[in-house]
Parts: sequence; C-alpha cells; structure tokens
Amino acid sequence: MPEPHAAGPRRPAPTARALHAVRRGARLLDTATPADRDRAVDALRAFAVLGVVLGHWLVTALVAEDGALRTASPLQHLPWLAPISWVFQTLAVFFLVGGHVATRGHASAAARGVPYRAWLRGRLNRLLRPAAALLLLWTVAATALLLTGTSLDTLHTLVKLALSPLWFLLVFAALTAATPLVARLNPLWPLAVVLHVDVVRFGLHTGPGLLGWVNLAAGWLVPYTLGAAWARGELESRRAALVLFLGGTAATAALVLWAGYPASMVGVPGAAISNLNPPTLAAVTFGLAQCGLALLLRERLRGAMRRPLAWAAVALVNLSAMTIFLWHQTALMATTATALPAGRLPGLHTLPDGLDWVAARLAWLPVFGLALAVCWTAFRSREQQTRRRTPGSGGGRSRVVRTHRTAGPGAGRAVRRVV
Repeated sequence: MPEPHAAGPRRPAPTARALHAVRRGARLLDTATPADRDRAVDALRAFAVLGVVLGHWLVTALVAEDGALRTASPLQHLPWLAPISWVFQTLAVFFLVGGHVATRGHASAAARGVPYRAWLRGRLNRLLRPAAALLLLWTVAATALLLTGTSLDTLHTLVKLALSPLWFLLVFAALTAATPLVARLNPLWPLAVVLHVDVVRFGLHTGPGLLGWVNLAAGWLVPYTLGAAWARGELESRRAALVLFLGGTAATAALVLWAGYPASMVGVPGAAISNLNPPTLAAVTFGLAQCGLALLLRERLRGAMRRPLAWAAVALVNLSAMTIFLWHQTALMATTATALPAGRLPGLHTLPDGLDWVAARLAWLPVFGLALAVCWTAFRSREQQTRRRTPGSGGGRSRVVRTHRTAGPGAGRAVRRVV
C-alpha cells in the first residue's frame, strides 16, 4: 500500500504575509536612515500635524439647521472640555520644528554655496504646490455648489473651513522666507511685541481694531525663533527646556485665572476673545510650555524611534505632512455632506451640547480617517513631487534615508525616501 504524500509547508495567511511585508519594509527603512539623523525632530513634526488634525475633528461641528450648515463647537456648550485644546493645539511645536529645520537647512545650503533664492524656492515649493490643488478643487466645488442652489450660508461655512489651513501656510511661508533675518533673533523680542499688543488691546482698550493681527506674525515667531536657537545648540540643556515648560505653564495659568484670558487654546464660536485668531499672550505662553515639553521629550522620542515600525509610521506622516494638514478639514466636510441625505446623524449633524455627542463624534473619527486617506491617495503626489532632490532644497540633511541596497538574492534593489 503506497504511503501518503507528506503535506507541504503551509502558506502563511494573507494577513500574516501582509504583516511580514510591513515589518520587513520598516526594517529596511530603519536600516537605510542615516545614523546622524535626529529622529526626534521628525517625530515632533508628525505629532504636531496629527494633533492639529485630531483637535479639529474633535471640536469642529457642522450643525444642520433650517436647510443650511453652520459651524459649532462642543466647547461652546461644554466649556469644561477646554483641556482637550491643551492636548491637541500643537501649532507651536510645528513652528518650533519649522524654525529648527529651516535654520539648519539654510546654513547647510549657504555652506555649499547654494544661493538664498534657490534654497527658498525649494522650501516654498514644498508648501505651495500642495495648496494649489486644494484651491483648485474648492474653486470648482464652490462654483458647482452655488450653481446647484446651495445656500450662501452653507457655502460660506464650507469654504471657510476648507481653506482655514491656508492661514497657517501663509504665515509659515513668510517666516521661512525671513529665516536669514530671524535665525539669530532672541525669542524675547517677538514675545515683548505680543505682550505690548495685548496690553493695548485688553488693558488700555485702545488702538485700532486690526492691531491684534500684529500677533499673527509676532506670536508664531516666538516658537520659530526657539527652533532656530535649538538649531544653534542653545537649548540642548535640560534646564533650558524646564525653564520654558515651567515658566510657560505658570504664565498661562496666571493669565487664564487672573487676567481674563479664555481657558480654551482654540477659537470658540461666539466667544468674545479667541486665543488663536489672532494669537494672544496666553496662546504664546502656552506655546512656550509646549516647546519646553517637546524639548524635554527629545531623548525619549529618539529611543522610541529606534523601533522600526514606529519610525516607519513617523516617516510616512512626514512624507505627506502638508497633504494631511491641508485636506483634513475637507475630509471632515466630505463625510458630513455625504451623510446628510441620511438625516441628522448624532455626532455629525447635531448640536454638540452633551456627552452623547462627544461619544458619537469619537465613533466618527475612523470614518474621517478613511476620507482623509482617500484625499491623501489622490493628492499626495503634489507634495512628494517637490521632495525630489533639487538645488537648494535642503541638501543631504533633508533626506530621511540614504540609498540602501538589499543583500542576498535580488540584491541591487534600492530604497530611497526623501523628507
């Protein structure tokens, strides 16, 4: 009687094969990353971008009323949720990293003899090319909505939210262009400007109504110049980070408790004062505390980024940071508008006035994430095209990984990514 054939080795399940491929890719990326790259910088940038995205998704509501959509916020009705804004309002960290990277990039370009104009062109292309796609799509969408009878109130709400990330982009681009001028500016100077503007606005109640918008530049210049100081090696000590963190925390608490500044670090519809539009002294001191905490966490982040999967996730976000930032509000609105024919869905179209809304909104976050993934798939090429190596675009320090050739069978394949 013939013996049965021995069963061959079982093929791993598709899920197991996919996980193996992800881990293998993460290990390749980890191995190919230059040893001298400060991964904490990339981690802070990724966390700052994702913090803004999640913050907006949690506190921005589009309420359907009388056939129109209007903006609302749970912070209007549940002010005790203000600490959420302390966690997710992370723009100061983004400006800190921006100042650090731009200062180092400009110094590196100058050392290689790259003209300022070429360096700036490379930097601005990374910012402005992704924005052009957003403007084009919303120009077409707004025209279509207007022609199909959408109310002007709804159209104003949608366009204002969709294009709101552009204010950040314009300020960031202006500070990037001014890097050679502000790279050695002491952060105390723009901080003093913010202080004096607020004294005139809120203490003396004088000055023109537009005076507060001086803080749009001065306020974000504070963390940007802190990033430049970090690039110069002036904030390497733990003591400097502690002074920023503790001093910023104490100043913010004093301003909120005794000077009448709002506790929320984001704008709240209907509030008399917004800490963000334009930035107030409280927002700037809060940013100092955030920057101090970010600097305190550098070593922990460097350790965490030695894990291949963690580093791969951070590198992926950094490759598309501007795409994620620019399109996250569109993802929110696309989900809201698409689901509107189904009726007023909790957490999506209803008034954010209770914990039931908060619970429902948390359940919607994965859907917003899927919508953002669609936007990312469609528009990430606009950003990544600009990350190819071009004269003056940042040189070798802007690269996440170097060319890495795999060993063994099939050797010769190269992996390269640029950030």
